[in-house]
Amino acid sequence: MFKRTVAFLYGVVCYLAFFATFLYAIGFIGNFAVPKSIDSGPHRPFTYALAVNAALLGLFAIQHSVMARQWFKRAWTRLVPVPVERSTYVLFSSLALLLLFWEWEPMGRVIWNVESGAGQLLLYSLYAAGWLIVLLATFLINHFDLFGLRQVWLHLRGVPYTALQFRTPALYRVVRHPLYVGWLLVFWSAPLMTVAHLVFAVATTAYILLAIQFEERDLIRSHAEYAEYRRRVPMLLPFVSSKRRGDRALPQRAAAEIEV
Repeated sequence: MFKRTVAFLYGVVCYLAFFATFLYAIGFIGNFAVPKSIDSGPHRPFTYALAVNAALLGLFAIQHSVMARQWFKRAWTRLVPVPVERSTYVLFSSLALLLLFWEWEPMGRVIWNVESGAGQLLLYSLYAAGWLIVLLATFLINHFDLFGLRQVWLHLRGVPYTALQFRTPALYRVVRHPLYVGWLLVFWSAPLMTVAHLVFAVATTAYILLAIQFEERDLIRSHAEYAEYRRRVPMLLPFVSSKRRGDRALPQRAAAEIEV
């Protein structure tokens, strides 16, 4: 019972680390209410700042993707107990993001600056909507499974973990990846777009588009359903046909969209 309690408390700490990172990210990307944001701090030479920022983005992408792969999980769980594997993934992702926030280099130059009140209101509204969509999308599938709390709670109670069933609630009937739609709104809805913000937005958008391919490829190997769902429901853009020749498909699981 002691080991189960420790595992549960560890899962709670990992979740709190994620939640703090999530809140800080709102201010970091939006340039408000945090000590260091995407455009704050002293300016270094452009090539130095670009190299540092590219390295930070690359580190997060590698951590986030490699630790989500099934081959890594099989090896990793020889060292890390299975009930806390998801929590550990969440913790490492949070630490990689916090490092990015801490070491990120501003890059000055302005790409666009929306000065009209109506334009700023629209973009800030889209920014807020993006964060709400991200959060809502996690609860629609199972927020607590996605961030490891369900796993450690079941372990604490001595109940075997069972994978979530495939469902397509609400937003998942409109697009297959509403979580990513929310992130894209967050990354691009900026009244002030600097070079640093543009680098961040372009890199994370490219990562999302590439990650979807790996995510779906892995899930195709694991599941036999979902071809009709994939045929009917577009990937990211609502009301855009998703029909493709030779498409195969897979059921999404609660953790699918973050394991990229």
